Amino acid sequence: MVEEKIKELGYTLPETPKPLAAYIPAIRTGDYIYTSGQVPFADGELKYSGKIGFDLSIEEGQKAAELCALNALSAIKSVIGDLNKIKQIIKVTVFVNSADAFTDQPKVANGASELLGNIFGDAGKHVRSAVGVNELPIDSAVEIEMIVKVK
Repeated sequence: MVEEKIKELGYTLPETPKPLAAYIPAIRTGDYIYTSGQVPFADGELKYSGKIGFDLSIEEGQKAAELCALNALSAIKSVIGDLNKIKQIIKVTVFVNSADAFTDQPKVANGASELLGNIFGDAGKHVRSAVGVNELPIDSAVEIEMIVKVK
């Protein structure tokens, strides 16, 4: 159902991106899955790079956040095998590579939050942090990590 909903919304669940360093994409502890930070990779390449508010618009940042969220879901699937096992999206942390004086990180983060709400309905409601940072790995525009509860 979840993957069908993703397709219905016009998205594809990407393959789990390979880690950029010495870590794993996601780990389960009890009923919770924690993801590593996911950047907007698709088909093995970074799709959104640079600073939001300088190189990229808020709308492009939102698209980057959507792709990060999809990569996080892919990482979760790599651990549990089936996204239908997600009971609740608990927390989403969004890091935004921000231009000086850029303060619309919550608007960028809405790209991920709204997508998760559209996919999971009430189970997609979550707490969130949207943080502006000076740089991100490989000049990524956005990086997202998630915590979900599974059945």
